[in-house]
Amino acid sequence: MEDELSTVFKALGHPIRRRILDILKDSPKTTGELNNYFPEVTRYAIMKHLSLLVEGNLVVVRREGKYRRNFLNAVPLQKMHNRWIGKYMQSAANSLLNLQSVVEKTGGELDMKVSNQDQSQVFKIEQEVLIDAPREQVFKALTERAGDWWEFRLAPKGVPSEFTFQPVPGGQFTEKWGENQGAVWGNVYYVNAPEEIRLHGHLGMQGAVNSSYTYRLVEKEGSTVLQLSHHASGIIQENWEQEHSEGWKYLLGTLLKNYLEQNRSSK
Repeated sequence: MEDELSTVFKALGHPIRRRILDILKDSPKTTGELNNYFPEVTRYAIMKHLSLLVEGNLVVVRREGKYRRNFLNAVPLQKMHNRWIGKYMQSAANSLLNLQSVVEKTGGELDMKVSNQDQSQVFKIEQEVLIDAPREQVFKALTERAGDWWEFRLAPKGVPSEFTFQPVPGGQFTEKWGENQGAVWGNVYYVNAPEEIRLHGHLGMQGAVNSSYTYRLVEKEGSTVLQLSHHASGIIQENWEQEHSEGWKYLLGTLLKNYLEQNRSSK
């Protein structure tokens, strides 16, 4: 943990690297696009800055065709927040991160008010979390045991609900309450257990939206790097990308990670 924090602090120690994170917060960029923001800096220098940010796990690189696109990974920043700030203002911090509060206020649906000027948009969320648990256990927790740690609910406030997740092609990730009430969080369309699973799912978004998310699990010295990709397109409300990015950080970087690592340490 200390070594990880030291690497993050080192990555944040230069104003250009902090500015790169500010730029990537708005949208992912290729190295060439980032270089255009710093006309006084060479491309080689930008690549060195990016390398340190990748080393600190603050930037995730994905190849799209012939381009390498850089995405902000805010999970390490959230871990710093939890350690240095969250313990002093835990309730306030959690309320900002918890997408559930947004869902509860609307009785299970995110309010969508669209004017005639709204146009189709796209957002892409890429995050990574290092979990101290074997890949098979992480995959099982993501799927068959999702109900043990998945905190967000679409059920009306105060109504208990249960989750089921079928990690097979055509399977569903569902939440059910009452006798015949419930919601589908995702429909499985690709499985390569325990390495990858892909789902279509609105995840609380309503209306003309196409949304899909993917879990990829990479073994790393007895631990697992969980890579999340969430892509959505359609009539996207302005705050949805930020809310879902923060929601994923809380779900995977806090709830799932703690669920697996605490269970492992107690054995």
